[in-house]
Amino acid sequence: MFVEELVVRYGDLVAVDHVSFSAAAGEVTAVLGPNGAGKTTTLEVCEGYRRATSGTATVLGLIPHRRQAELSRRMGVMLQEGGFSPAARVGDVTRLFCELHDKRVDAAELLQTVGLGERLRSSYRRLSGGEKQRLSLALALAARPDVAFLDEPTSGVDITGRQLIRSIVRDLAHNGCAVVLATHELDEAEKVADRVVIFDRGRVVADGTLDELRSGHDEIRFRSSATLDVHAVSAAIQLAVRSVGDGEFVVDGGAVHVATLTAWLAEHGEPIADLSAGRQRLEDVFLRLTGGQS
Repeated sequence: MFVEELVVRYGDLVAVDHVSFSAAAGEVTAVLGPNGAGKTTTLEVCEGYRRATSGTATVLGLIPHRRQAELSRRMGVMLQEGGFSPAARVGDVTRLFCELHDKRVDAAELLQTVGLGERLRSSYRRLSGGEKQRLSLALALAARPDVAFLDEPTSGVDITGRQLIRSIVRDLAHNGCAVVLATHELDEAEKVADRVVIFDRGRVVADGTLDELRSGHDEIRFRSSATLDVHAVSAAIQLAVRSVGDGEFVVDGGAVHVATLTAWLAEHGEPIADLSAGRQRLEDVFLRLTGGQS
């Protein structure tokens, strides 16, 4: 999938401003950004549901809005919510999607894969939030997709369900699918993504692997007393120390500074726990690049 200099306008509002990025087969590309950053509009163009003002998007070698019917046969789309009649039965909806795509996918096996094997006769209204997400994922898989657009796949899903969805997403990529994952769940993106594209104010502000985005931004994390004097610590170790809440602190520096930090804390009788040193988490990368927006 290739997006080149894509622009989408709504009247005077530029929702997508000369965006370019790609998503490769066999990889999970996480698309992140604050609300209103333009990521959903961009993906709607890629899915063929919206036209660009200018620029191009090609998916599986096709111009989406021109070849949408053909693309739909090879594409899986998971919506964040909605799209179902409350009375629709899980098994009936899944069988319908499998028949429409005609890829010889067995509906019962598909539902078993997403952990809904016991819910075939349940109506949509009786599903929990996490079960609704897993049903949406199942319908996206009915196409045996070559490209899959997954919108917030783990939203409202419990820990067990998240592990299951992660496994399915990784299997999709392993089997050659280009998986495009739009999410606000940064921890989930960090666990499954091969590449990350970060949007902000209609533009792409970062595009690369996790290691590339975190390169040069090492940190130390630890827990101590909530009353720890961060200014005194910062002055003593000559590095910026900041509180991130709940007794957790971050030092903008690498593992080489751990000994200096722990010595100061011990000398001043301050406790230390959950010490870790390494590259920034994806959440910190995101906040750094988007000015702290969420």
